[in-house]
Amino acid sequence: MKTVILVDDDPDIQESVKMVLENAGYKFEGATNRTSGMALVEKAKPDLIILDVMMEEPDDGFFMAQQLRSKGVKTPIIMLTSVSSVTGMNYNKDNEMVQVDDFEQKPIAPAKLVEKVKSLLEKGGK
Repeated sequence: MKTVILVDDDPDIQESVKMVLENAGYKFEGATNRTSGMALVEKAKPDLIILDVMMEEPDDGFFMAQQLRSKGVKTPIIMLTSVSSVTGMNYNKDNEMVQVDDFEQKPIAPAKLVEKVKSLLEKGGK
């Protein structure tokens, strides 16, 4: 069974993503901030990571993705965020600033989330 980690400080998002992914046959683990998320990645060795952008700090998700990549973590990462609708700025994946495999806006339809997770797991890491 493939393991997916979500790092997001919103308990409603945690619960809904957990339900969607477990119903699709994935093992789910969650963390609510960058520090606990980094520890969970090391402990759980997930097959895929989903990050929120804004948690304790406005750029925690970006920073965590950069930290993971600088440590050599090749696990696929989906950035799932509402930052564009909140700030009016449009973010997208980028090889240096936003080192993720996919960038999706909240709210994301459950079927689309499962499709993205399945697709990235089939492709494997960077």
